[in-house]
Amino acid sequence: MIIDLLSNAHLYFNQGPLFKKAFEYLAQTDFSNVEKGKYELDGQNLFAIVNEYDTVNPANEQMESHKKYIDIQYIVSGAERIGHEFLKGQTPSKAYDEEKDFMLFGEKPSFFSVIQQGMFAVFFPHDLHMPNIMIDAPAPVKKVVIKVAVK
Repeated sequence: MIIDLLSNAHLYFNQGPLFKKAFEYLAQTDFSNVEKGKYELDGQNLFAIVNEYDTVNPANEQMESHKKYIDIQYIVSGAERIGHEFLKGQTPSKAYDEEKDFMLFGEKPSFFSVIQQGMFAVFFPHDLHMPNIMIDAPAPVKKVVIKVAVK
């Protein structure tokens, strides 16, 4: 996993052309004018999901993981906590759904990070993550999740 400021995104262009394209999209787009929804950037190889929601209490949440896509989660406005853990052979509580590309895990995260406006987090298939968690109380967040196909 990677956690950084969007202003440092150029440091990760070496992850491949899809990463470069994803970070350029994030840097060049005024998301205040972008509605919630899915936006294709390179067909099914690279797409963005723009979402707005209120953060939630972690008590009923589970960590997730993906196989087909790497997540780049960018906070447009607001802030949230994201729980983390490494995938180390844990048994999923919800089996992998190939169509939706996710599985869930009942273990609690080993650690949490606060991701604020202008920051991003990258989660690879071996990174379990629990996003959308409130810091002190539920609060609104606008976030872009870019799905980068695993090659």
